[in-house]
Amino acid sequence: MEGKHSRWSSQPRPCDLLRKIREFTRAIVEDLSNGRSPEILIDRFRNYCTKPESNCYCSSDLPILKETLTLRRESHLRRLDVLLRVLVIVQQLLQENRHGSKRDIYYMHPSVFSDQSIVDRAINDLCILMQCSRHNLNVVSVGKGLVMGWLRFSEAGNMFDCINRPNTAFPVPIHVEEVKDIVSVAKYILVVEKESVFQRLANDQFCNTNHCIIITGRGYPDISTRRFLGLLVDTLHLPTYCLVDCDLYGFDILSTYRFGSMVRLPDHSMNLLSVVYELK
Repeated sequence: MEGKHSRWSSQPRPCDLLRKIREFTRAIVEDLSNGRSPEILIDRFRNYCTKPESNCYCSSDLPILKETLTLRRESHLRRLDVLLRVLVIVQQLLQENRHGSKRDIYYMHPSVFSDQSIVDRAINDLCILMQCSRHNLNVVSVGKGLVMGWLRFSEAGNMFDCINRPNTAFPVPIHVEEVKDIVSVAKYILVVEKESVFQRLANDQFCNTNHCIIITGRGYPDISTRRFLGLLVDTLHLPTYCLVDCDLYGFDILSTYRFGSMVRLPDHSMNLLSVVYELK
């Protein structure tokens, strides 16, 4: 049983993932029935989830090592227990066509998982094993992004009409794949690093005099915010600007929006950037 690196040309369907889950669990049962200790091989990557702007295909970097989980090592027993418990939950979400947050999964077995980071790691392992991204597993994070401006869209049948209140903050949708009927008369999209700047622009009625859409991830953006921004860019074809601090952290956040998470700029990166992002 092996989780391999791959550039996926299309998103896997729920039925394909359910088939992979059955094959994965069947292989474990067969090993145990034959008196063998199952070995689960998981590739480890330098990057993870590097293309959120293109529906979040996880890991496009080459693997740097391969990790083997086995029942023969006592330190792996608990990790395999968590992995299989999370796998059962994911299977149920796919079968019932429901979505659940990482936090929801944690609270299903809090005494076993003990910490949210343990669940997060198991979900990442499943993404590699199933060669898909987290949203393909119907697992979402609790969104933290905000949006306002000249924009209207629907999500799962609910209408979000930012145009009637362009200076009011709306939460970025978590189920980006369910966003439809996007309408906008904006001239550009402005991404801001900090929530304080976002609120200042709202207080100053910035969107009243500047026909734009403003998005913030409140610091480092989560996947939902990056995917929603990517959807707006692909759908509306508007120029997009990013307002961040002129320091390494600001450029790091800029690179996260552009390239994905866990892409860290080198210490001399400020000397490598030749593009000036300017608001007029």
